[in-house]
Amino acid sequence: PNKYKCHRKWQPAASHRPSGGIRNYKEDTDHKHYTSKMYGPSDSASKDLWVDIDHLDKEKVKIHGILSNTHRQAARVNLSFDFPFYGHILHEVTVATGGFIYTGDVLHRMLTATQYIAPLMANFDPSVSRNSTVRYFDNGTALVVQWDHVHLQDNYTLGSFTFQATLHSDGRIVFAYKEIPISVTQISSVNHPVKVGLSDAFVVVHKTQQIPNIRRRTIYEYHRVELQKAKISNTSAVEMMPLPTCLNFQSCGPCISAQIAFNCSWCNKLQRCSSGFDRHRQDWVDSNCPDEVAMPLTVCLMSAGALYDLMPMFSSINAFFFSSRSTASPADSATEKKGGSLHTGLIVGILFIILIMVGAMLVSVYMYHHPTSAASLFFIERRPSRWPAMKFRRGSGHPAYAEVEPAGQEKEGFIVSEQC
Repeated sequence: PNKYKCHRKWQPAASHRPSGGIRNYKEDTDHKHYTSKMYGPSDSASKDLWVDIDHLDKEKVKIHGILSNTHRQAARVNLSFDFPFYGHILHEVTVATGGFIYTGDVLHRMLTATQYIAPLMANFDPSVSRNSTVRYFDNGTALVVQWDHVHLQDNYTLGSFTFQATLHSDGRIVFAYKEIPISVTQISSVNHPVKVGLSDAFVVVHKTQQIPNIRRRTIYEYHRVELQKAKISNTSAVEMMPLPTCLNFQSCGPCISAQIAFNCSWCNKLQRCSSGFDRHRQDWVDSNCPDEVAMPLTVCLMSAGALYDLMPMFSSINAFFFSSRSTASPADSATEKKGGSLHTGLIVGILFIILIMVGAMLVSVYMYHHPTSAASLFFIERRPSRWPAMKFRRGSGHPAYAEVEPAGQEKEGFIVSEQC
């Protein structure tokens, strides 16, 4: 679909904190990349977070005809604003009939595996009921996607589900639920995964040795937010706020001195701040950034031209060194050099060995407790077989989604992957 802009903009409530009622879920959950807050049916914020698109401009609310009448289909939707997701700016997303939004750049058949925004991912089939629709609304600062009166294909008698996901230009993500006939924990995941939360991954291109000029794409999920399914009910809501990532820093100094939940490193070649685990992983590795970030302070000084600022200090040290030599007599210098050279060399050698051993032990302990640090990533790069890979191949067990053709064209069916 084309980009949609509205003359009359919907604006969310200024505050989403409950003003009254029982606060069922009032603790914030830290997911490293996001913090989530869940609101129960008695929280007034649950009603405030629900966007009633029935009362919005009907000409601006789009009902996707194909998604509303098919099963396991997905359609791209262009955003009229920049949406930050895990620190990456997205300009389009892919809405799927299965109750989730796919956020990846590479479209494949296993959209349910990773890179999703899932208010309620399940085996929904809008084609089984005339009342089932997939609608969305873009007001220039937020995108609202609503799955309206959708049924589970493998259990139609359970009733219809109505819920929505709202993506805000500041990166905030809201899941709101209006009609949940049963507990989400009771929904079967035999024919389709059941997920509530977020996920992101990076894609790496490998060259195959058997066939020249052929490359294989592999996707690696580096983070997932899993929300508590048992707390999803009628008139409940979840609000997720993005936390700072390394990608937010645009220069070397703030990058390496950042006090956030990530070990940020600066790559001078790419002029980028990263933890090594984001969607730019391929560029990070190809540019040898894991080797470059071993001495981030040196890289910082060289890249920023700060060595000139240290010249006065070097001049002072140099002047002190030469002035000390000039005050000593030649006889004293010769005696000191002859008597202390052996002891100095021995002491320096012993201290050097001890420092190496202590450093190795500290690095090992640090890598064990910080698997995503720069040192850990250095060894991970050389052991790709240990990465949590989800390869695009047949028989993976993930349900297949077919992409909807451009407007005016409809598919007569959909692709179903072979089961293991």
